[in-house]
Amino acid sequence: MNSKPLEGRIALVAGATRGAGRGIATMLGAAGATVYCTGRSVRGRPASGAHRPEVLEETAEQVTALGGRGIALRVDHTVEEEVAALCERIQKEEGRIDVLVNDIWGCDAISEFGVPFWKQSPALARTMFERAVLTHLITSRHAVPVMLPQERGLIVEITDGDSFGYRGSLAYDLVKMAVIRMAFSMSRELRRTHLTALAVTPGFLRSEEMLDNFGVTEATWRDAVAKEPDFIASETPAYVGRAVAALAADPHVATKAGRVHSSWGLAREYGFTDLDGTQPNWAEHFERVYQKPYRVADAAAYASWLEGPIEIVRPQWPIY
Repeated sequence: MNSKPLEGRIALVAGATRGAGRGIATMLGAAGATVYCTGRSVRGRPASGAHRPEVLEETAEQVTALGGRGIALRVDHTVEEEVAALCERIQKEEGRIDVLVNDIWGCDAISEFGVPFWKQSPALARTMFERAVLTHLITSRHAVPVMLPQERGLIVEITDGDSFGYRGSLAYDLVKMAVIRMAFSMSRELRRTHLTALAVTPGFLRSEEMLDNFGVTEATWRDAVAKEPDFIASETPAYVGRAVAALAADPHVATKAGRVHSSWGLAREYGFTDLDGTQPNWAEHFERVYQKPYRVADAAAYASWLEGPIEIVRPQWPIY
């Protein structure tokens, strides 16, 4: 197997400061890619309201240390002019974008779980949509024209969950389902191009913030299982990172267009492991512990999304 299957590829990971974004950026780097890492927290200039110590430069340095080439750029993806300038810069410097990962989130502190929608804050919901949906749309709008001339390209929407089920909060549910739907809609509009759009979810993520919340480190994470038994099935951010790297290296990735895929499912398919050599599987854990089937958004679930009236009445849309 080629240890650097993405050598020569150019990736843009929007939202690469920490968590899944950092895991994805570093694993793309480990596969040999040049990775533009963007976000708002850089050394000496943290994002407004940020309460985390991680900065973009650390991610880019890890990308390089693992064998790729990491480039850290401060970009506020809610500001279209900054995103347009970013994509113009990559076009000028590299001439291409092969992989786009939309991982911008930044809403953990404002997600109102367990609060009924009639008591939730519309202002917080607006912020969630601006940060976690609009940013993805803006970034795709400006990155895709750079990607279209290439023979192959991949757009990955990072979400939470691989089902269409309720996620515990109306605003949170809408945001996470919105990016799943965005991947589907983009795939319909890209179906006559060489680009593939899809969504990917990690499982129970051992992000920096989650470890801190439980008062543990990556070395001692099992100590948190006493507080949260489901944490035994958790995974590092590198696991979903390896999932994205495997998708980017797959010459047949177009067969997965439009759908949402899980880190654990892709691990079984492509044969990669987490950093400790294990293959955490959230679905198997769920079924074993809760004695209920784990329902996913499979082909049957997506069937009603296909061949909608507009695709029959206006099959030529979009007009390229």
